[in-house]
Amino acid sequence: MHDLERYLNVRSAYGASIGPEGTLAFLMDTTGTPQVWTLDEPAGWPEQRTFYDERVTFCSFSPERRELAFGMDEGGDEFTQLFRLDLDSGAVHPLTDTPDAIHYWGGWSHDGDRIAFAANRRDESVFDVYVQGRDEQGDEAELVHEGDGWLALAGWSPDDDRLLVTEHTSSFDKDLYVLHLDSGDLEHVTPHDGDVRYNSPSWGPDGEAIYCCTDRESDTLRLERLDLDTGEFAIVEDGGEWNVDGIALDDETGRLAFSRNVDGYTEITVGELTGATEYDTRPAPDLPDGTAGGVSFGPDGEAFALSASSRTNNTNVHRVAFESGETEQWTRASTAGIPPSSFREPELVHYDSFDGREIPAYFTLPAEAARDSTGVPVIVDIHGGPESQRRPSFSGLTQYFLSRGYAVFEPNVRGSTGYGKAYTHLDDVEKRMDSVKDIRAAVEWLTDQSAVDPDRIVAKGGSYGGFMVLAALTEYPDLWAAGVDSVGIANFVTFLENTGAWRQEHREAEYGSLEDDREFLESISPLNHADRIEAPLFVLHGANDPRVPVGEAEQIVEEVQSQGVPVEKLIFEDEGHGISKLENRIEAYTTVVDFLDRHV
Repeated sequence: MHDLERYLNVRSAYGASIGPEGTLAFLMDTTGTPQVWTLDEPAGWPEQRTFYDERVTFCSFSPERRELAFGMDEGGDEFTQLFRLDLDSGAVHPLTDTPDAIHYWGGWSHDGDRIAFAANRRDESVFDVYVQGRDEQGDEAELVHEGDGWLALAGWSPDDDRLLVTEHTSSFDKDLYVLHLDSGDLEHVTPHDGDVRYNSPSWGPDGEAIYCCTDRESDTLRLERLDLDTGEFAIVEDGGEWNVDGIALDDETGRLAFSRNVDGYTEITVGELTGATEYDTRPAPDLPDGTAGGVSFGPDGEAFALSASSRTNNTNVHRVAFESGETEQWTRASTAGIPPSSFREPELVHYDSFDGREIPAYFTLPAEAARDSTGVPVIVDIHGGPESQRRPSFSGLTQYFLSRGYAVFEPNVRGSTGYGKAYTHLDDVEKRMDSVKDIRAAVEWLTDQSAVDPDRIVAKGGSYGGFMVLAALTEYPDLWAAGVDSVGIANFVTFLENTGAWRQEHREAEYGSLEDDREFLESISPLNHADRIEAPLFVLHGANDPRVPVGEAEQIVEEVQSQGVPVEKLIFEDEGHGISKLENRIEAYTTVVDFLDRHV
């Protein structure tokens, strides 16, 4: 059996970008935090290009030069700054110099002379659009549009005279705009009523249309084409009961790759446009049976890179030849000497909840050798979001728990994405606690499994999943042997009052507003029912968390301590919304494992 540190040392390579000479740039966490690395051939020796203690959040090759842009924040604060790296000299040039503002990368112009980004420099609650020369920095950026909401960019038009702008009103209500750089006019191209998503927008060839994944007249996301002259939409691909959840389109060749999310597993289709909505397919890439994404076409469209992962394959970058579908794994991120054959696959199950609704989940049992004859303990691991989905990608921590004899149960309770719009809205505002009832139903299902010890069931989750842990412990205190809350919400009122200004309206759309729903928000906040908690509780948080402020952890710990229930707290001064640095992850989860060993 390998120790926890080995499992947390399993590496990931992802976020790939192909350069003009075929060089592959990507992020890899070999040093303990994600940095930029490059490769010139498959399975070669990768070259490390950045050397920081802080995590690099993305990298993007210039279309014309041997240079790339990358982003980095400090201590998990999410105030991402942008940099340009010259591959030949190794020199790093800061592009931005506003450390108290967020910068969202918006892409290179096709000639590689300019970059675009969105930033909340002027007012922390709104994002403006900027354009800047590749060799300019700081205040030399040109403010080209003053926003009044949460804006992001989806790239330059083929002739570089327009930018594609996305506005996020909520996770399920988005809009697309075209910003004309010559006139400064912002053209609203997706006016609509109600909640509609326009995800993964991409410019079509010649800049006459936008392709995106939308649920504007559908329960699930479809791939559609928006004609910019007429404003008319046309369906390119209908995913049926499943979402078409992402598209990458090379606007010079019309070559594309899009993904369907089938019960959490990724199916990729590769093709080339032969008309506005018609395309000829090419062979699909040969990838692990799990999740894949982050498609990046090379400059000539002859190949694309993407990252792929499964429960038994750690995340690596693959390069796919467009015409043949021939797939090569370029990166060899280490499994820390642990044989991949020892990693466990989940079973996709469905269980009935309180109202007869079927809830999907992944259930993974430890190997026979790790099982206890009286039944195994189970970790019910609840995802965050809530507009998110647990999917079958690799997790070293999960594999460690399995190696230690724990089973792992990962439900996609109502409110999760991936199962259509209606399912996602089943936990909105006053229906919030119905999703917690889904957790109770999960425990009832687990207690019927002969392999499970019903007296040793743990609730574990992060972010919104942390709220779900606290809510499960307060609503159903007799079900749990222990709880582990990471960066979770304890009180919706204090959370909404203190979250980043740019996020408040966005989050109120999901949870309810302070003005209209304060009494309800108080009524469902676990902090106000902490006297019901009976199970030992572990609380983990980052001091710099801009999303769920650290006060949420401090409040719940103080309240549970006052009840005489065992509670432990671990706060990292150099982390934000999650624990990203390897040394911190080792300390955090070693402490969590010791806690569970004592109480479970």
